[in-house]
Amino acid sequence: MTAIKHALQRDIFTPNDERLLSIVNVCKAGKKKKNCFLCATVTTERPVQVKVVKVKKSDKGDFYKRQIAWALRDLAVVDAKDAIKENPEFDLHFEKIYKWVASSTAEKNAFISCIWKLNQRYLRKKIDFVNVSSQLLEELPKVTEESVPSGENQSVTGGDEEVVDEYQELNAREEQDIEIMMEGCEYAISNAEAFAEKLSRELQVLDGANIQSIMASEKQVNILMKLLDEALKEVDQIELKLSSYEEMLQSVKEQMDQISESNHLIHLSNTNNVKLLSEIEFLVNHMDLAKGHIKALQEGDLASSRGIEACTNAADALLQCMNVALRPGHDMLLAVKQQQQRFSDLRELFARRLASHLNNVFVQQGHDQSSTLAQHSVELTLPNHHPFHRDLLRYAKLMEWLKSTDYGKYEGLTKNYMDYLSRLYEREIKDFFEVAKIKMTGTTKESKKFATLPRKESAVKQETESLHGSSGKLTGSTSSLNKLSVQSSGNRRSQSSSLLDMGNMSASDLDVADRTKFDKIFEQVLSELEPLCLAEQDFISKFFKLQQHQSMPGTMAEAEDLDGGALSRQHNCGTPLPVSSEKDMIRQMMIKIFRCIEPELNNLIALGDKIDSFNSLYMLVKMSHHVWTAQNVDPASFLSTTLGNVLVTVKRNFDKCISNQIRQMEEVKISKKSKVGILPFVAEFEEFAGLAESIFKNAERRGDLDKAYTKLIRGVFVNVEKVANESQKTPRDVVMMENFHHIFATLSRLKISCLEAEKKEAKQKYTDHLQSYVIYSLGQPLEKLNHFFEGVEARVAQGIREEEVSYQLAFNKQELRKVIKEYPGKEVKKGLDNLYKKVDKHLCEEENLLQVVWHSMQDEFIRQYKHFEGLIARCYPGSGVTMEFTIQDILDYCSSIAQSH
Repeated sequence: MTAIKHALQRDIFTPNDERLLSIVNVCKAGKKKKNCFLCATVTTERPVQVKVVKVKKSDKGDFYKRQIAWALRDLAVVDAKDAIKENPEFDLHFEKIYKWVASSTAEKNAFISCIWKLNQRYLRKKIDFVNVSSQLLEELPKVTEESVPSGENQSVTGGDEEVVDEYQELNAREEQDIEIMMEGCEYAISNAEAFAEKLSRELQVLDGANIQSIMASEKQVNILMKLLDEALKEVDQIELKLSSYEEMLQSVKEQMDQISESNHLIHLSNTNNVKLLSEIEFLVNHMDLAKGHIKALQEGDLASSRGIEACTNAADALLQCMNVALRPGHDMLLAVKQQQQRFSDLRELFARRLASHLNNVFVQQGHDQSSTLAQHSVELTLPNHHPFHRDLLRYAKLMEWLKSTDYGKYEGLTKNYMDYLSRLYEREIKDFFEVAKIKMTGTTKESKKFATLPRKESAVKQETESLHGSSGKLTGSTSSLNKLSVQSSGNRRSQSSSLLDMGNMSASDLDVADRTKFDKIFEQVLSELEPLCLAEQDFISKFFKLQQHQSMPGTMAEAEDLDGGALSRQHNCGTPLPVSSEKDMIRQMMIKIFRCIEPELNNLIALGDKIDSFNSLYMLVKMSHHVWTAQNVDPASFLSTTLGNVLVTVKRNFDKCISNQIRQMEEVKISKKSKVGILPFVAEFEEFAGLAESIFKNAERRGDLDKAYTKLIRGVFVNVEKVANESQKTPRDVVMMENFHHIFATLSRLKISCLEAEKKEAKQKYTDHLQSYVIYSLGQPLEKLNHFFEGVEARVAQGIREEEVSYQLAFNKQELRKVIKEYPGKEVKKGLDNLYKKVDKHLCEEENLLQVVWHSMQDEFIRQYKHFEGLIARCYPGSGVTMEFTIQDILDYCSSIAQSH
């Protein structure tokens, strides 16, 4: 690099009166091969101009040439890219941004350092240095003699050192003094040497004057020294006096110390007395329970509202006294220990009284509620527990107190409440479902089966036993109920409630009003259960204070011990039960209290499905709506979970209903002696779709119905084709045409969006088989004439021109007239009449397609007629040969035949 700098200084910059201060080997970013040099230069003449010059090697490689130069004052920003990591890239922002990559990081740093120094010395406008280390700008490397050519050592090095080290800017005062000196000497600018000599002489004169002044001040220094000696003597005398004063004050100090110590002891005693009084007042104020509160806790009336309020206030006061934060050492006092023991005894006494009273309330309320069941036995309603909840909520604050002070008794009350209420709700809910089953079985023809029994209630029990075993087993676990449901579903009659054959309860025998009534009964059941569960859950949350804490530590397994007796043994007093959350606690209590709801609902659903499998549609819609409503309130609640489990059973019954219908389609048998007509499962699909559309209107589970539609319609399509292939008396095309016409009409009327593709497919199949049947049945009514023209078309196909066909011996004009004479109008009409009778035998009356088929046959016959006329016109031009009947005759024949039948 030194040789390059020497060459550049000699060949490029010295001829231009410039000095090269720094150089960096660079290339443009992204163009690695084209290297050049960026040079920082200053002019040797004043005013000094600083430039950044780009030098590039010539194409031949023999010499360097100056390519472009920028004035340093035009440089706005120097961006070093990264102030921390070494990076050879940097940007120079002139009128546009130039991006460079240096051959090394050291060269880039030296170049940027030189630019910074030149900016500090020569430019008033400061350049922005971005991403440049502050250390680099403060400690710049000095330019040595190695950085310049040997022939220019003195000039270049001296200039660079001046730039880097010796330069110090004059302040304003110095500049003003120099200007005044130069104005006093006219030749200061023109003859610098003479001006410098004058300044040197004046400096010598000033130095001499300074020396004389110093020598003249020696006398004054001696006088000053004498004065200092006298001052030292005075200081010694003052010190002696101060020592005597200090001895006098020492005795006073001892007396004052004794007085201060006495005052300190008095102050300490007063402070201790104040603190002692404060401690006594604290204990008396915070640990003294009023006599009225003590009496309320010992003898307070827990049955009256005023007594409950007094006990609540006393319990709160007791809790505050027991939970007071004692200061260090208080627990060592005998009086404090005695008071704490008294509080514990009061707490234990009141906790026993409260628990005993609430247990009696639970028992009494359970018996009183049982006495009201008779009035609900004939109505489909559940008893209202609001008065019971209202009376118990008066004790809510006391329950919260018991929960925080004696968790064992709180837990025992919780378990007793669940035991008593579960039995009460079980009786109410079972009686309620018995009424629902009686009303449900009385809505259909099957109620006649129960007329011979002495009571409807026993009939329902027998029906339930046939489905799920004895009624006593229904109160068991959910798993045992599911096993019974699976076994009973397998024993159902294969013909019950299908689209094809409903057995003793066929679809044709079921009244729409009965189904609507069943829907209302099922909705009433769900509408009664939902507020009952929500009211009980709300009461449990408020009464047992389970909504006030977000969570409690523990596991779900410990929460599930509520059903056993281990909890009371584990937590006898004071320690809260660890559970995963308060919501889990509520859910577990609801499961214990309402454990019979899910089995009873499953029994009711099984009974409804046995009565009529179409009921699964009603139940799916109603149950889905109630599940959706419950999940909006609380997705993890007992009601939402229970209804969700039952919904799975309803959905399973719905899927089973659809599967049974498809299986019955596959098992259908058609009589060999009668014509097929509209297949039963096609008509019953129409009935199913009409009923389903009315039930699922605006329902949340519309997707389930759409899936069922897709399965059913594919089954209908497959089995229609299967029956058509097996039909012996009725042609296959007729079976396909009539049934797909009926399916298309049904789908067009109901406008089921998910079956649009099947509707188009049904229309296409109907059209195709109509055309196929017309062509097959019509055949060739003019058989000999048809054979004749087939021969004509064969000759034309062999290459004979159409107008020359008449010269063929077998196809001349005489042969054509002979064939035409065999088909007079009477014969044609007779053949069409026979064809009409044949079609009439094939088609069924309920679909009314006879006229449609007959019109299509008429069009096909006319098409053949026109084809024959066209061949006569082309192959026998000018012969005057025509058919013995016209198109109008064909129309008249067809019309008269249709009217006569």
